[in-house]
Amino acid sequence: MMPTINRAAIPAPAAGYSSDRVRSTTEQPSGSDGTGAFRTVCDFSHMAFDDPIVLPGQPGASHLHTFFGNTAVTGNSTAASIANSGNSTCRGGTINRSAYWVPAMIDTRDGTPLRPLESNFYYKTGYNSVAPGTVQSLPSGLRMIAGDAKNAAPSGPFSYSCHSATAMTQVGAAIPNCPVGTQLQQHIVFPQCWDGVNLDSPDHKSHMAYPTAGRGCPSSHPVPLPEITFNIVYLVTEANSTQRWRLSSDNYSTSLPGGYSAHGDWFNGWRPDIMDTFVRYCDRAAVDCGSHLLGDGRVMY
Repeated sequence: MMPTINRAAIPAPAAGYSSDRVRSTTEQPSGSDGTGAFRTVCDFSHMAFDDPIVLPGQPGASHLHTFFGNTAVTGNSTAASIANSGNSTCRGGTINRSAYWVPAMIDTRDGTPLRPLESNFYYKTGYNSVAPGTVQSLPSGLRMIAGDAKNAAPSGPFSYSCHSATAMTQVGAAIPNCPVGTQLQQHIVFPQCWDGVNLDSPDHKSHMAYPTAGRGCPSSHPVPLPEITFNIVYLVTEANSTQRWRLSSDNYSTSLPGGYSAHGDWFNGWRPDIMDTFVRYCDRAAVDCGSHLLGDGRVMY
């Protein structure tokens, strides 16, 4: 069954930035291994029992989610409201009002929802035979889901790992027992092949597809987009604590490890000209722009 949530322990929402945060720089992107790499950092925004993709117009009807990016996202949010309103907790401020959300991580000892330490969102290409120079900008209004909230098996587009200052260990499909002082990281990889027509689909997945090595994007989904990856980070402060952590959507036997219901939701809120810039100068150019450069002589802060 799903973990009990202590609603009184839900963290306070963040204010975010109310303006664009971009300036000139002389720093240049670095060389890469043949892939194109753009990333951004977004702080925690808020938690809510909302899901404007799966349960639009039904605030309070979802399991508890942790949101990043657009601070104004609720169950009533639309493509227009996300693109044009709300502050942002992301580097660059309101140039990126995208909404990113995942099921909340719960400490089942007392039902406390855990506030992530940080989150990193990748927009990369060059994997699974998708040539960097072929990728297109993610269209305005696009939304999608990776993973399955009803999953109860160790398979899916997700993984977990423990990170210290020098090593990554215990990579797998379940929440591992990370030592004190390390970081538990949750990774979710989104499909990057679009059907070229639909901004959504009834299951919020069918308009997108994963590429395959040696073939790239399938003919049914011929438009390659940057590959989005969520990397959600939690600091481990108590020995063996992660053994009792479970996702708010883990609706299966507690005899199984936590984390199998991992999934992520993404709703585009990038300013289109900014999206076009980093796709052109970072992703298509097959250079590494770190988590701050737009590739055109500007930096997000």
